[in-house]
Amino acid sequence: MKAAVYSTYGSPEVLQLKELTKPSPKDHEILVKIHATAVTSGDSRLRKADPFAVRFVFGLFKPKKSVLGGVLSGTIEATGKDVRGFKVGDHVFGSSFPNFGAYAEYICLPENGKLAIKPENMSHEEAAALPFGGMTALHFLRKANIQPGQKVLIYGASGAVGTAAVQIAKHFGAIVTGVCSTANIEMVKSLGADKVIDYTQTDFAKNGEQYDVIYETVNKAPFSSCIAALTNNGTLILGSAMLTGILRGVWTAATSNKKVIFGQVTETAELVNFLQQMAEAGQLKAVVDKKYTLEQISDAHAYVDNGHKKGNVVIRF
Repeated sequence: MKAAVYSTYGSPEVLQLKELTKPSPKDHEILVKIHATAVTSGDSRLRKADPFAVRFVFGLFKPKKSVLGGVLSGTIEATGKDVRGFKVGDHVFGSSFPNFGAYAEYICLPENGKLAIKPENMSHEEAAALPFGGMTALHFLRKANIQPGQKVLIYGASGAVGTAAVQIAKHFGAIVTGVCSTANIEMVKSLGADKVIDYTQTDFAKNGEQYDVIYETVNKAPFSSCIAALTNNGTLILGSAMLTGILRGVWTAATSNKKVIFGQVTETAELVNFLQQMAEAGQLKAVVDKKYTLEQISDAHAYVDNGHKKGNVVIRF
């Protein structure tokens, strides 16, 4: 089978196409023929080993996992003898984290992994765009205990996490303000945002508005601005904070009534099923910016590295 492989950390060019042995499912595994995956910011960071600390988990001098790709949508081609929850021919989508491996034509996954039946009203390319941003947004908005009628600001509302967060926050009944660039205003409005702020024209922290929840999805908004725009008992979600932001968050939570949430996302099959139900109900749309083939994987990574993608970048097989 074809796969995009990397053996050293670095630029997008470290990704090379190779022929690998097609895997066979173990007793409790399913074999999925992948139709689409996505290039996430997580894939990009792992490829670059940025921050350096990822090397302590994924390989100090070279990657332990040679095939990246943490999300997928495809068709089950074979099942292990003890699999009961899925059958051959099922169309599924979900996450392959923490083992990755979705930059390949086939993958074996445990039947109790982070998978669900693909939404019937979505293509495989759309379904592959849901898990990364969708599970991340759902995890953090739940941790913030988002309530109907609360004022929620999504900073980075046009990215993979941000586009999902706008829609999920609306699903929970929040009054949502999205922050994005001029070019993405209409797209964010189309996802259901009640108000959109163009960060190139307006500083959200200086317009007099206060928010019950601020979800900073891209690690670009000043920490002080986020705290200033929170209500007294508000919650700040640091979705992609580095060490400095985390330390400031800990200090703020310890010395004020404001809550600061950060950390790793706990991916589960329940989260994927929640996204599936929202999608089938027409409450969650996949935002796909660009599509590439597996042969163009380096180009796709280079585009993601630019930091200006709208929603998701999909790889189709």
